[in-house]
Amino acid sequence: MTEIKKASAPRRKFLQKAAVGTVGVGGLAAPAISTAQTVNLRFQSTWPSKDIFHEYATDFAKKVNDMAGGRLKIEVLPAGAVVPAFQLLDAVGKGTLDGGHGVLVYHYGKNTALSLWGSGPSFGMDANMLLAWHKYGGGEALLAEIYKSLNVDVKSFVYGPMPTQPLGWFKKPISRVEDLKGVKFRTVGIAVDVFTEMGAAVNPLPGGEIVPALDRGLIDGAEFNNASSDRLLGFPDVVKNCMLQSFHQSSEQFEILFNGPKYNGLPAELKAIIDYAVQASSADMSWKAIDRNSQDYIELKKAKINFYKTPDAILRAQLVAYDKVVAKKAAENALFKKVLDSQRAFAERAGQWQNDYTVDMKMAWNHYFRPAKKG
Repeated sequence: MTEIKKASAPRRKFLQKAAVGTVGVGGLAAPAISTAQTVNLRFQSTWPSKDIFHEYATDFAKKVNDMAGGRLKIEVLPAGAVVPAFQLLDAVGKGTLDGGHGVLVYHYGKNTALSLWGSGPSFGMDANMLLAWHKYGGGEALLAEIYKSLNVDVKSFVYGPMPTQPLGWFKKPISRVEDLKGVKFRTVGIAVDVFTEMGAAVNPLPGGEIVPALDRGLIDGAEFNNASSDRLLGFPDVVKNCMLQSFHQSSEQFEILFNGPKYNGLPAELKAIIDYAVQASSADMSWKAIDRNSQDYIELKKAKINFYKTPDAILRAQLVAYDKVVAKKAAENALFKKVLDSQRAFAERAGQWQNDYTVDMKMAWNHYFRPAKKG
């Protein structure tokens, strides 16, 4: 009879590991399941819950939540749920909120340079080109420098190129530069100074307060952003004239903020998920904007809203006013000048390339949908 000896303790451990490995190769082993606890982050947007901008915020959160597989969950609250819209940066920096969704121009009161991410003509760059400057032209490092100077510990992601914004909604159409003089008008950021330079009396109201102010006659005109947001916020219910095209915010984008310690405490793979979710959301947001804005533009026309192209004389006056404003701001604020110079250098190079290479798509659109009349 053959004697069966018990294996020594070290050998038993070796054999057990080998057996597990063999079963794994055969595909019979149970899959590894992460036992890490879910990290829950509470975000707030700077937008009313019905606005498409709040939808963009929840779109980003869903992408992160889906890809994180239960390890990270972002909940997004609407504007005012925890703090007013213009207090988002402080709330995220202090940890009152874990993060937020808004625009850099809302932090204009902290440092005027923050408005350069989207307010003004951006030296002829559209929103996507300005994002290219931010990502590859030095903007990201400059933004971090500004936040450091403010002693605000946040991680910022800039994304989401917005379409050109209208000049605004007015009780009376604006046909001349002189028509802006004395008009009580809502805008934000550098646009406050630009419209003030052009003679308007400006009040920088948050998004949710604009339509009530128009309805009560506290302001005569206002700009917000796009056909979808303007329609949902109720602009067509109180004003019937909208002036299309403007340089005051022709290249704006969104910002996603994380509290610095909360973000830095995440493992590398979750940080990567956030980074790629931002990039995916940037593309998805721009596609959704085209789809929804064009549909809502049709609905606004059906509602008998009067749309006018902003006269070129007003657009040129905006450029002149902007130049005066930024010259003054650059003299007062070294970081403002640093950002401005960086944008100008990038725009000169990238803008020449885009302008030389890009065909006029309006020609093709007119060819198919507005053919020249014969005879």
